[in-house]
Amino acid sequence: MTAASRNRQQDEPAFVLHSYPFRETSLILDVFSRRHGRLAIMARGARRPRSALRGVLMNFQPLLLSWFGKGEVRTLHSAEWQGGQPYLQGTALMCGFYLNELMLNLLARDDPHEQLFDYYRATLHRLAHEIDHAATLRCFEKRLLQELGYALALEREAGTDKPVRAGACYRYAVERGALPDDGSIQTGLPVLGKTLLDMAADDYADPVTAQQSKHLMRMLLNHHLGGKALHTRELIRELQKP
Repeated sequence: MTAASRNRQQDEPAFVLHSYPFRETSLILDVFSRRHGRLAIMARGARRPRSALRGVLMNFQPLLLSWFGKGEVRTLHSAEWQGGQPYLQGTALMCGFYLNELMLNLLARDDPHEQLFDYYRATLHRLAHEIDHAATLRCFEKRLLQELGYALALEREAGTDKPVRAGACYRYAVERGALPDDGSIQTGLPVLGKTLLDMAADDYADPVTAQQSKHLMRMLLNHHLGGKALHTRELIRELQKP
């Protein structure tokens, strides 16, 4: 077996998260693959007018990618479009770019997350077919943090085994969880117990839950992003203005 064949991956399910031009005719792809996680792949000649890859390497479309190499940037051998995923449009499209930006910033290279890959694919389907995009984003954000080892403690009070009470008020503190709000605590984000329990059940129908969960997820993500701003957040906010 040659070194090239040992380092070849064949027909790996993947999505393109981001791409940018490389030299005159090529692209560098940042892809999320099912068994190999996030990695960089060079698509030689992909920008040539007659390249068979021009209409294939699209964001939010399921692909089968084959590549070779073991360095920081692999080399694309072939790409096949799998179909079955409607094209995202309007706000759904911006939400898709937001998901991609989150993963680009939070997922380490060459770190497989097979369950997250499947959940991402299902989330794209939800964005294409459902109206409540905010609920879809909250579900994915929560699942992403869980996959990274930062699962939210939503059903138990911090430091105890007491269940969160729907009628109680809490302050949710990063890396601690839900602290009962007795008026003496200044740290953390104010949140209702019902909101925490709704989030645990992925139920965002209540307008208060929808609003509070948005603020809570933003606080937690900002912490894990190290305060880095996400460009797509601002674009989505602009689109939602009346």
